[in-house]
Amino acid sequence: MTADPTQAVIERVIERLDAGPIDHVIVATTSGTTGVRFAEALAGRDIQTVCVTHHVGFKGADVDELQRPNRERLRQLGAVVVTAGHALSGVGRSISTAFGGTTPGELIAHTLRLFGQGTKVCVECAVMAADAGAVPTDRDAICVGGTGQDADTAVVLKPAHANAFFELRIREILCRPTG
Repeated sequence: MTADPTQAVIERVIERLDAGPIDHVIVATTSGTTGVRFAEALAGRDIQTVCVTHHVGFKGADVDELQRPNRERLRQLGAVVVTAGHALSGVGRSISTAFGGTTPGELIAHTLRLFGQGTKVCVECAVMAADAGAVPTDRDAICVGGTGQDADTAVVLKPAHANAFFELRIREILCRPTG
């Protein structure tokens, strides 16, 4: 990746979009900055940008990390914003925190991290977007994730709802960190 990993991922996503046929790009975004960058880069294309954020309260009671100006810019660009409980932790994390142990969702998340944090984020965001009705589950989408800040991973996948999680299919890994 370059000094600006998000720009490198944007370029790779556009390259893949040009090869067709994809009509949804799902982007993990916390503050909204990465989502805005993708929505701006994809503006003018017949592509629906779906930005998936942390749930409200992830960083503290009632804290919404999606910055208001970014939310408004995403709205102006026609992007869909999904804010929902994390598909691979949610209530399960509350149980393991309170009582110890590991939940099935956490095991899945740790297994996906073997391919990198961004890959886990892509899968989780695709499920969250599907559950919110923001992406169809009968065709492929591109999903973008990252590690901390910035995007560093993009995959082509067939989304699935949480209750049909094992129907999700990763079709192509467009880019991911090698470390």
